[in-house]
Amino acid sequence: MKTADPTMARAINDRLALDLLLEHGPLTATQLRTLTGLSRPTVADLIERLRESGLIEPAGETGADRRGPNARLYGLVAGRARVAGVDLRRDAVHAVVADIAGTETRTVTRPLPPAPDLPAFIDGVITEALGEAGAGPGAHTIVLGTPGLVRPRTGLVTASGVPGGRPDLGRELEARTGARVILENEVNLATIAEHRAGAAAGRADFALLWLDDGIGAGIVLDGRLRRGASGGAGEVGLLKVGATDFCGLLETSAVRGLPLDAVAERIARGVFALVAVLDPGLVVLGGAFGRAGGDELAALVAARLGELSPADTEIRPAVVAGDPILRGAVLTALDAARDAVFGRAASPEPAR
Repeated sequence: MKTADPTMARAINDRLALDLLLEHGPLTATQLRTLTGLSRPTVADLIERLRESGLIEPAGETGADRRGPNARLYGLVAGRARVAGVDLRRDAVHAVVADIAGTETRTVTRPLPPAPDLPAFIDGVITEALGEAGAGPGAHTIVLGTPGLVRPRTGLVTASGVPGGRPDLGRELEARTGARVILENEVNLATIAEHRAGAAAGRADFALLWLDDGIGAGIVLDGRLRRGASGGAGEVGLLKVGATDFCGLLETSAVRGLPLDAVAERIARGVFALVAVLDPGLVVLGGAFGRAGGDELAALVAARLGELSPADTEIRPAVVAGDPILRGAVLTALDAARDAVFGRAASPEPAR
């Protein structure tokens, strides 16, 4: 097995220590040695290196409740970089700001004008959120969730249906803000949130059916979000059920006044399409409607699906509170910003 050279070894150890501080909060040198298995001199060197880089700082002392010398705690410099998550809807823009430790500091929501200069408008909302959070001049990374297809290779947006929408939205927003901007389909971001901190945590395969402002799906296979060649994976709203598309069957006006079991019957048709093609083992009912239906709706859908498909499939309601699109956007932005600021480690194991 190839051994890491000294530079790579330092990078691996530094990232390991930073990830432990993210997970546990401030730690002493002794605690870092215990958690990493590294030697006393190696931990002393990495602490000094991370302090000089402005990534960690003293965060008090521990041991005040016992006899003997206190041990200095070291914590992340949370303000070293900030990120922004944006949820672009057809009628509003929601933006949240978080520091690099993942603490969300401010959320701003503004209604979308009929024909806005969209990059300028979103920039203004993000700037307002940063200002209210007491942040610096800008965000390091911005992740924006939008309806429509986001092409993986180019980042261009197709058919978003948003007032003022434009294919090059990400590039224009990047030019205005100076931040790295990542565009992602909004249902994909909700899927990331449920995978990381929701109903699908710990599952390698699942699909999320989005039942909200529009109908769509997010797909995770082998632990990875699948977007498709053109960003169109999961667009189940386009499926035809007779002469009506699936989106038309489940739009608010179509289901208003229907009993829950009748709605479940319609949802099961879309779930069946996902199961027949993907066999994900788990389908999460997301969006405002899926989450509000809770366990009762999930059970009704599961019962109907059992009549349609021989594949064993669990149906669960989404559980991420608040706006799952914003949550997924922040998680994605933090991953990108931490890789850039902390360095991308080549291995999760400590290098000795």
